[in-house]
Amino acid sequence: MSAVQQGPDVSVPVEPVDLPLPELVVVLAGGLSHERDVSLRSGRRVAQALRSRGLDVLESDVDSSLVPRLAEVPGAVVFPVLHGEAGEDGALREVLALLGVPFVGSVGSACRVAFDKSIATTVVADAGVTVPTQVALPHEIFRELGAQALVAALGDQIGFPMMVKPSRGGSALGCSKVSTPEELPAAMVGAYAYGPVAVVESFVEGTEVTVAVVDRGHGPAALPAVEIRPDSGVYDYTARYTAGTTRFLCPAEIPADVAARCAEVALRVHDELGLRDLSRTDLVVRDGEPVFLEVNVAPGMTETSAVPLASEAAGWSLGKMCADLVAVAAARGGRTAPVPA
Repeated sequence: MSAVQQGPDVSVPVEPVDLPLPELVVVLAGGLSHERDVSLRSGRRVAQALRSRGLDVLESDVDSSLVPRLAEVPGAVVFPVLHGEAGEDGALREVLALLGVPFVGSVGSACRVAFDKSIATTVVADAGVTVPTQVALPHEIFRELGAQALVAALGDQIGFPMMVKPSRGGSALGCSKVSTPEELPAAMVGAYAYGPVAVVESFVEGTEVTVAVVDRGHGPAALPAVEIRPDSGVYDYTARYTAGTTRFLCPAEIPADVAARCAEVALRVHDELGLRDLSRTDLVVRDGEPVFLEVNVAPGMTETSAVPLASEAAGWSLGKMCADLVAVAAARGGRTAPVPA
């Protein structure tokens, strides 16, 4: 496991949830995205955490047998732990809502906005959150206009160093830090390998932190910020999921007032994007101010993931947090919106 160190404490509202638990929880993990292996690891950990609280758990992949399988277990609550497009673009959640199956997490429409980095960044910027300078370029435009013409324009507008990443995707797949114009074409090709639109944005120097927001039935609360210190200097796929390559400090070693601002930004992002139950906002603290990078509606739950660390730092076991989320979903039922008065 990657090293975890303790930093200054940040108080988090911890209120008990007293809701009945369902008879069965279906943990969905796997899928066919590039992040399948990570999803399976997350799913196993969530399933183990829920079983530690005495819940009956069925682990399931997403395939043609899923719908009939759910029909056989009426009253079950689904806990989606699918990473990447299949699990975070909202499509699966739309199906669950269509079937009237209660599930943990945000509804499909909110997921679609949050999953696309170019759209989510625009929405949170309009809400007053500081974001990097960003340009979204479809593959067709980049191919037709030519790399040479666009490299100079991107250098003038964004500047070096810059980050290049797929507009839709997670786990830092296809992401590259670009320090010189010569590196940019290859980075664009790498991003396009994971989707038709690449996002090019200014590289933000500072302290990288991530803040989870959890609603256990009493409104959204921000967990303590987790500071991320990758040995390589870049929090890429290897740094995220290879034990020992990244140090996580939880709570983050940042001043209390800065931690409070990070929590405020994460809560604002959660609210502005219409998210529910659980989200994780990635930030860089630059000169004491948090800068938004992206938000995740199905954050990793592996042994090297930030959310379980933050949950424990807040005084909740992962099992308690997951069980509370399941109880909230069960009480809500298959509805995706409040019942009109």
